[in-house]
Amino acid sequence: METFDSSKTRLFEILKDVDAGKIQLPDFQRGWIWDDNRIKGILASVAKSFPIGAIMLLEAGNENIRFKTKPVEGVKLSNDVKPDLLILDGQQRITSLYQTIVTNEVVTTKDDKNRVIKRWYYIDMQKAMDDNYDLEEAIISIGEKKKITEDFGRRIVLDLSEKEFEFENLMYPVCMIDEYSTWRREFNEYWQYDREKSMFWDKFETTIINSFDKYMVPVITMKKENPKEAVCQVFEKVNTGGVPLTVFELLTATFAADDFDLKTDWQKIREKFSPYKVISDVSNTDVIQAVTLLATYSNRLARANDSTSGEDLPAIGCKRKDMLNLSLEDYRKYRDPIVNGFIKASKILSENHIYTSRDLPYSTQLIPMSAILAVLGDKIDNIGHKRKLMHWFWCGVFGELYGSANETRYALDLPQVVNWIENDSETPKTVYDANFSPSRLHTLRTRNSAAYKGIYALLMSAGAMDWLSATNIDISTYFAEAIDIHHIFPEKWCKENDIEPGIYNSIINKTALATRTNRQIGGRAPSKYLPAIEKTACIETVRMDEILRSHCIEPADLRADRFWDFYEARAEALLQRIEAVTGKMIAREPELFRTGVVAESYDEGMEEWDTDEPLEEEHCEEWQTPAD
Repeated sequence: METFDSSKTRLFEILKDVDAGKIQLPDFQRGWIWDDNRIKGILASVAKSFPIGAIMLLEAGNENIRFKTKPVEGVKLSNDVKPDLLILDGQQRITSLYQTIVTNEVVTTKDDKNRVIKRWYYIDMQKAMDDNYDLEEAIISIGEKKKITEDFGRRIVLDLSEKEFEFENLMYPVCMIDEYSTWRREFNEYWQYDREKSMFWDKFETTIINSFDKYMVPVITMKKENPKEAVCQVFEKVNTGGVPLTVFELLTATFAADDFDLKTDWQKIREKFSPYKVISDVSNTDVIQAVTLLATYSNRLARANDSTSGEDLPAIGCKRKDMLNLSLEDYRKYRDPIVNGFIKASKILSENHIYTSRDLPYSTQLIPMSAILAVLGDKIDNIGHKRKLMHWFWCGVFGELYGSANETRYALDLPQVVNWIENDSETPKTVYDANFSPSRLHTLRTRNSAAYKGIYALLMSAGAMDWLSATNIDISTYFAEAIDIHHIFPEKWCKENDIEPGIYNSIINKTALATRTNRQIGGRAPSKYLPAIEKTACIETVRMDEILRSHCIEPADLRADRFWDFYEARAEALLQRIEAVTGKMIAREPELFRTGVVAESYDEGMEEWDTDEPLEEEHCEEWQTPAD
C-alpha cells in the first residue's frame, strides 16, 4: 500500500486553503515561533525562487487518528470548519508566509533578543532590482506605525504610514503580493503613468511578483490509512527544526477529540503529588508510561483468564508505540490506581530514608514500582511483601539496572515481582541480574550515581546518628537539621596528605551529616575536630564512638587520622550493607582498598553542596556555644 503521495503545488493555492480552513494543524503542534530575521529570510528565498523545503501533510478523516485540530495562527474562521489536510511539517514556513502575504495585518514576532515585536514587511523595489544588493537586503520590516525614526523618535527616516508614501519611497507591501494588480494601478496613478516608472514596475512585476505568483512548493501527503504511531514517528523525524513532541502532548491532542482535557487532568494529579517530595519530579509522561504498563498487563491477564493461548496473548509493554495506542477508556480506568501507586511508593521509600527526589537513586524505577503497587493494593502492607518489594528495589539500585532504556525491564518487572511477592514464584530477572563490583565504591563520588544515593539511604536506614545531636536521622531531623552528604576526612586535610581526589571524594569517605556538623568539622583532621564536637555537644568519648559506628566508621582509625585503615574498614562495612539488602554475595578483591590505591575515571565532578570550610582556631568557639 502506498503510504503517501508527492506533488508540487502553487504556494498561493496552499495559502488559500489555509485561509479557508481546508489545511489546519493538529492540536499537538506548538505555537508559531519564527523571529523577524527568519521571516525575512523565507520571503527572500521565495522572491529568488530558491527552495524552502517540502511541506508534509496528513489526510484527515481516519477515525483511528482523531486529533483535535486548530487553524494556522492568524486564520479567522467564521464557523467550525473541518480540515481536509493537517500540517505535519512546515508549520513555521506556512504560518510565516500566510501572515505576511495573506492577512494584511501587522505580524507579531520576535527580535534577535527574543523580545516580542510587531512588524509589517516590505520589498525595497530599488534594491530588489539592483544587482549590487542581495534580495535578502531588499526585504525590510517596519514597526506597527510604519515609521522608522532616529534621535529618540524626533526624526523620521522612513514613513510608510500612507499608501502614497509607499509609492513615493518605492516600497512594496508584501501583504499586497496576491493583489498586485490593484497596487500597480494605484502606483501608476500616483506617478501619473510616468513611462519610466511604468517600465520600472513592469520589471519588478516580472522579476519579483511573478516569482511569488508562480512559486511551487513540494508537498508530501500522507494517506489517512497510516496508523497513529507512524504519523507521530514521521512527524518527529521530519520536524528537525522544532522540539520533539512528548507522548503526553500527542495523547492530549488525541484525547481532546473525545472532549477529555489531559492537561487539566495532569494538573489535578500534580496537586495530589505535591505533598510527597520523593515524587515531586515525576513527569506527565512517567504517569502515562505507568498507566500503559498497568493497562497492557491487565489486558493480558484478562485474556489469559479467558483461556486465550499464550502465543495469542497481548504483550505487556510501555514503549512509545504502546503509549500512543493507549485508549482514553484504559487511561480513565487505570489512572487512579497508578496515581495511588506513585503515592504509596513515595511513602515506602520515605520509610527507607529516601526523602526527596534528589535522593532517589532512579526516578525511572518509580514507573514499574507504581504499577506493582497498583496491582498489589493493600497486600503490600504485609511486612513480608514489603520486604520483598524493597529487595527488588535495592537490587535495581546496586545492580545499576535502570540507567538507560528500561521499557523491556518494566514489562518483566511487573508480572515477575507481583508473582514473586504473592506466590513466591521464580526470582525476578532484576533480582537475578543484580551484581555489584567492590571496585565500584571508588567511583561513586556524586549524586550522578544511583548506587551513591543508595548507600546514603542505607546508612540512614541502619540507624546513622547525627554527630552533634546524637539523634537518629529520620524524616524530621533530615529536614530540620539540613542533612546532606559530607566528607569524613575533609578535602583540605586530604590534599595536604597527598590523598588523590578520586579517593577522598568516594562515598567511602562521605556520610550523612547536618550542615552545622559539617561546619564544625571544617577542614581539620579528625583527631582535632572530634574532641571539638564532643565538647560542643557535651558527648562522652564512648558515646561518640557509638555514633561513629552507626556510620560504619571505626572510631580508632578516625581518631588517629589513619586514613587508609579507615578507608579499608569502611569499604568493607559498606559492602556488607549492600549484601544485606540485595541478598547477593560480593566477591572481595585483595588490596583493593589498601594504601596508595589509585581510583579510576574521576570525571563526575564535586558535589556543589559538599564544601569543607576550614575553621580558624579563633572561630571554633563560636560553634561551641549553647546557641548551636
